[in-house]
Amino acid sequence: MASPPARLAAAASNVVGKVLHGGVADLRPVPRVLVDQGPNRSLYRLTTGNGKPAPQGPPVLLVPPLAAPALCFDLRRGCSLAEHLVDGDTRTYLVDYGNVAFSDRRLGVEHWIDEVLPRAIRKVSEDSGGQGVHVVAWCLGGIFSLLTAADQPELPIDSIVTIASPFDFTAIPLIAPFRPLVDLTGGHLLTPIYRVLGGAPSAIVSRVFRATGLNKEITKPIAILKNLDDRDFLAQIEAVDHFMDNMIAYPGRTFGQLYHRFFRSNDLAEGTVDLNGRIISLTGVKAPTLVIAGQNDTIAPRAAVERVVELLENAPSVDFRTAPGGHLGVLTGRKARGTTWRYIDEFLAAQVTA
Repeated sequence: MASPPARLAAAASNVVGKVLHGGVADLRPVPRVLVDQGPNRSLYRLTTGNGKPAPQGPPVLLVPPLAAPALCFDLRRGCSLAEHLVDGDTRTYLVDYGNVAFSDRRLGVEHWIDEVLPRAIRKVSEDSGGQGVHVVAWCLGGIFSLLTAADQPELPIDSIVTIASPFDFTAIPLIAPFRPLVDLTGGHLLTPIYRVLGGAPSAIVSRVFRATGLNKEITKPIAILKNLDDRDFLAQIEAVDHFMDNMIAYPGRTFGQLYHRFFRSNDLAEGTVDLNGRIISLTGVKAPTLVIAGQNDTIAPRAAVERVVELLENAPSVDFRTAPGGHLGVLTGRKARGTTWRYIDEFLAAQVTA
């Protein structure tokens, strides 16, 4: 532990950084090149920014969820999975859905699993010389990735990593109190609201996400004061706040499907989803899969995430791991650097040598 004078000097330097320079977090994004674009789809190849040629190894595609910005994979320098992969000489791509407008309210889950992700996956394969693609996805991105792989087995997907992706919504204590009210109203508790609003606006999404970590929000000022000498701690808080301020809306129809099919009917827990009579079964997933759950995740607790392990019965292998952190922390918290990222590195290395 540093001496009191050293801690005082560090705290003073951090205060200067926050007050005079707008913060201590390095929020510069990893350099990137746009390689493809379409409705709700901007596909980037991430680079080192120093003119170094892109690695020739198997490509990794980072898939975010809806509502959360794609910067979930690139939170800040020093705590960015994207930066970690690029620095590790991995050919890395990121799909960004952009902003969701009121005009997108009629887009459903089908748009992402029929158009956005398949096109991104094919383009990544093409851009990397026809290689198979390793998909790394967070939260709803993991659900969409597995549904896409199950529905379109011809896609060039070599493996899938899901992080904090819930498949059994009855195993989420956070939403359990709302179920009796939903049942009492015949499932129409939220229907009029999201139809009028055209979905779930970004401001509401941000407030709900913050509310899931209410204890941390309340104690944050005290934590900052206690850790004024810890630049990495302060930078992480700044980066998370920046992430929260950039939440994106849910399209109305997609939100309705998530509400009725995933939350109310809990279809995913049985391994199938009914999209207007079109049944997609997770038994169609034929790629090796790594499933990671956060040990302190209240949005996607272990039981909700682990359920998918039993459902991928035709995948060549399904590995399950847990790592410290909440819903965002398990992906890009400070401890993720030595746990979640290491699991991903080891899994990807095993697929290359298999």
